[in-house]
Amino acid sequence: MFRVVKRGVEMVWVWFMFLVIVLNIPFGYWRENVKRLSCQWFFAVHFPVLVMAFFRIHLGIGWGLSTVLLIGSAYFSGQWLGAKWNRTWKRSMNVSNCLLRDIALSRWIIIYSAKKL
Repeated sequence: MFRVVKRGVEMVWVWFMFLVIVLNIPFGYWRENVKRLSCQWFFAVHFPVLVMAFFRIHLGIGWGLSTVLLIGSAYFSGQWLGAKWNRTWKRSMNVSNCLLRDIALSRWIIIYSAKKL
C-alpha cells in the first residue's frame, strides 16, 4: 500500500511512522475527553494498536526491538498531540469526543453548499 520500491525500506518507515502519528491524533483527542480506565478510554488507547499491528504485518515490518521503539514513540506522540489539541480547544470552546466534528464547528474548514438559483 505505502511501499515505495525505488527508494527502499527507509521510505516505508517514513510513511508508516507518519501513518501511526496521524492515526493516533483523533484517538488521543477522544481519550482526553473521557473518564480514565472506562470502556471508551480502553478503546481509544488499544484500537490503534490493532490497526498498527495489521499494517506492520501487511507492510512486512519486523518485530525487532528497534522497530517497537520507533513505532511506540510515534504512537505516544500521536496520542499526546491529540490530547494536547483537546486541552487547547477546551479552553476556548465546548469540545466533543470527535475531532472531525470539532474541526468543522471551529470553522477551520469552510464548507460550501451549492444553492440552486
